[in-house]
Amino acid sequence: MKVIIDTNGLLNSVPKNGSKRWLYDAFICKKFEWVFSNEIISEYAEMIGSEFGETAMEVVLSILLTATNTLRYEPYYKWKLVVDDPEDNKFVDCAIGANVDFLVSDDRHLLRLRNMERLFPPVSVIKFDEFKQVLDIQ
Repeated sequence: MKVIIDTNGLLNSVPKNGSKRWLYDAFICKKFEWVFSNEIISEYAEMIGSEFGETAMEVVLSILLTATNTLRYEPYYKWKLVVDDPEDNKFVDCAIGANVDFLVSDDRHLLRLRNMERLFPPVSVIKFDEFKQVLDIQ
């Protein structure tokens, strides 16, 4: 199963006591394939660096860039589906282009895509608690 994880999910999975540590554990156990673009990985780096420091950023990026269950995909088309927060489009464009199973996010701008009738191209956005259920994690 291919998924894109929004930045807040990643940030909450980094600390050992983070609220989404289960996400990191599931990734390490290869329960899903983590998909990202250069633009997404750059945002990850920036946010991890500012939250946890340079060393943590280097460790997390090293894991993501060398793991066998990651996929780097560069979108060649910008769909501009997220109007309220255009920065979120990097996740949507990558999700569409890489044909992921889920874009996992609790971001209200991305979650609005779930309510759009006849969204084209379709994007399957699920919340983190829903993804946890998909992975069958208690």
